[in-house]
Amino acid sequence: MRSSRLVRDAIEFGAVGIGAYVVDVAVFNLLRLFMPGFLGTPVPAKTAGVIAATLVAWLGNRYWTFRRNQRSDVGQEFVEFILVAALGYAVNLGALVVSHYVLGFRSLLADNLAANVVGAALGTVLRFALYRVWVYAPGRGRGGRRHGDGGRRPSR
Repeated sequence: MRSSRLVRDAIEFGAVGIGAYVVDVAVFNLLRLFMPGFLGTPVPAKTAGVIAATLVAWLGNRYWTFRRNQRSDVGQEFVEFILVAALGYAVNLGALVVSHYVLGFRSLLADNLAANVVGAALGTVLRFALYRVWVYAPGRGRGGRRHGDGGRRPSR
């Protein structure tokens, strides 16, 4: 049962992630290709893509992937979600910075591979683990009660 829940969470998280990923890549590439100046440079473009994708991911994960542990303290949940997303972003951005500025791979293709393949994969693993064990951990939903347990806490 527990492993099937993990697999289901991973599949749903992946589906939400694909939608967020499309938003991220689209914003990144639109800014890189069509926005002159600062917003068209790699780091600001990636930052804008990640911000848009994070909002998509929060909604999808809150209302679908981790709906059984959806929390009543929405503000705190959102802050924790953003903190985890920021850690994932740091990993993602790190791959882009190393590729673009340290290794000197400056083409749009290289930027995409670094940010949207390598960085995205590493950041995804980190985010899934932290969302599952911290932000949406069982027992944190609905004011500390598991969704669907009728408000009862298990006896100890």
